[in-house]
Amino acid sequence: MIFVAAVAMFAATNIDGLFLTAALLSDRSYRTRDVVAGTYLGIGALFALSAAGSVVSLVAPPQVIALLGLVPIALGVKQLIQPEAADAPKARQGGLFAVAALNIAMGADNIGVYTPVFAASAAREIAVYGAIFAALTALWCYAAHRLVYHPSVGAPVRRYGPRLVPYVLIALGLWILSGF
Repeated sequence: MIFVAAVAMFAATNIDGLFLTAALLSDRSYRTRDVVAGTYLGIGALFALSAAGSVVSLVAPPQVIALLGLVPIALGVKQLIQPEAADAPKARQGGLFAVAALNIAMGADNIGVYTPVFAASAAREIAVYGAIFAALTALWCYAAHRLVYHPSVGAPVRRYGPRLVPYVLIALGLWILSGF
């Protein structure tokens, strides 16, 4: 039962992350290892916040969580204002912590779903959820990578993905801000 619940919760709260991960992987200013590690760091932080919130039964007010929407907006605006030169070396715009911050900013729904479930779970069950989420994060990163490098779909994703990333980030931030 825990496995089915974990898969359902993860998929429902991270489908947006799959597309963000694919967009970031298509952008040469983000290293693959930074995208994967940042995704793990961000989802791990959301898991930890949810577990801690369930223990003390405190969750940040929705208005505070909504302010996390400013993170992707700021990153998107920065990318629009300071576009990377075509011949610039790969990966200084993004980075591990930028990717983690984006995942955390998108994670209000994760916290909202995980916290009450964890509050009703034993510590051992919460650990099982964590292990399943870690495996599913790997699957999510793999699926995003396959999408970007698929023989027929990958070329357009790689061609247009980097151009769309700033707009996706800004839209994501506005969506997060408007949700509360």
